[in-house]
Amino acid sequence: MEALAKIEASYNRPSGSVGDHPVRVVVGFPQRFTSSMKVFGYQQSNSDHILLLKHNKEKITALIVYVDDMIVTGNDPEEKAALQRHLAQEFKMKDLGPLKCFLGIEVSRSKKGIFLSQRKYALDLLDETGMFACSPVSTPMEENLKLSMDSNQIPANKERYQRLVGRLIYLGHTRLGLAYALSVVSQFMHSPKEDHMNAVIRILRYLKSSPGKGIMFTKGSSLDIKRYTDVGWAGSVDDRSSTSGYFTFVGGNLVTWQSKKQEVVARSSAKAEYRGMAKGICELLWIRNLMQDLHIRQVGPMSSVRYCS
Repeated sequence: MEALAKIEASYNRPSGSVGDHPVRVVVGFPQRFTSSMKVFGYQQSNSDHILLLKHNKEKITALIVYVDDMIVTGNDPEEKAALQRHLAQEFKMKDLGPLKCFLGIEVSRSKKGIFLSQRKYALDLLDETGMFACSPVSTPMEENLKLSMDSNQIPANKERYQRLVGRLIYLGHTRLGLAYALSVVSQFMHSPKEDHMNAVIRILRYLKSSPGKGIMFTKGSSLDIKRYTDVGWAGSVDDRSSTSGYFTFVGGNLVTWQSKKQEVVARSSAKAEYRGMAKGICELLWIRNLMQDLHIRQVGPMSSVRYCS
């Protein structure tokens, strides 16, 4: 039921960038578009304002908008057709057919499920950086590597470093395996050194070994929410901060993940673990609220599994 459309609305398109690639920025809905959709019976999700929903008994139609790109999906074909007619009357809209690519994320379908990847984006990045013929490696970062802000190191090209890290961060939307490495190299954006650039180059070499990796979504018998979390206590060489990491499954499918240095220095490993759990629980609550907006009833309890480092 998914379809992709492009709206040519009469408003200025907001922009944001890291280096030379667009990034996700918090944007307000154009007032005319929002008002039009509310009159037509759609409501904005309280969990994510780019999501508009319309329920009709057991049927649902969802509209996801990012600036001037839009995805329409649901199990109500009559409402979907009515929505397309309404949008065509209110805005200049081009129907691009079944969803195959959205914001650089490729969508493919099979009997196993739906697969999301950024293969073309990864190959283009390797080509643009001159790394297409590099020697591949099996991991995005060396084991037990500790990077720091050592002033004695040779400075790296700051603009090139920021551009590469920015583009790699966008690639992380479908690559869980890059989360930790990207969280580390992004800490040195303001003053990168040669060792930091070498770490970024290794990530590119890892992409060469597996440009087509992504996320598979399969149909399951339940929509239970499960979260796994871990914390590396006092791992930062510069300020002894801890690093939290978590990933969340809904119905056995990976939906969210993060690896990030904690903002407060923990005086014990227990405090670091509790802060990591608190961050993950906030994510669980957000997912639960989003599922409630979709009228998906949570049958089983949410579970949080923690593995100590």
